[in-house]
Amino acid sequence: MEPRQDLKEKYQALEWKGTIEGPEAVDAACLLAFEYEYPGSDAEVVIDTDEFTAVCPWTGLPDFGRLIIRYVPDRLCIELKSLKYYLLSYRNVGVVQEHAANRILQDLAACCRPRRMSLTLDYKARGGLHTAVTVDYSCEGH
Repeated sequence: MEPRQDLKEKYQALEWKGTIEGPEAVDAACLLAFEYEYPGSDAEVVIDTDEFTAVCPWTGLPDFGRLIIRYVPDRLCIELKSLKYYLLSYRNVGVVQEHAANRILQDLAACCRPRRMSLTLDYKARGGLHTAVTVDYSCEGH
């Protein structure tokens, strides 16, 4: 069965008209940290969420992913409510996965200066392709 020409033309003209914000919309200033009472400990903190979302910088369509943060605190720990608000600030930001992973790592490392940190941003499959990006941070001298 051949598609109707008018439907085919309407389909080809479809374009998402959602808002695409730039990286300046990411609110790193909301990140808070609290004093860690066991500096020098090798305790690893693991934080994960499957609710991370940003948008494709070209189409504006949403991308959804699982974010896993692993870090060994030095003197500060990330406050979780502020982390949630920070991650929500990505909701309409047009950013590719590789850049989002690196930006999040930089912001979190600046917030709490951990001994080491790794972050994995694992997006749901798009167009039949699945990708996960892992980035690492290590404080010199540890």
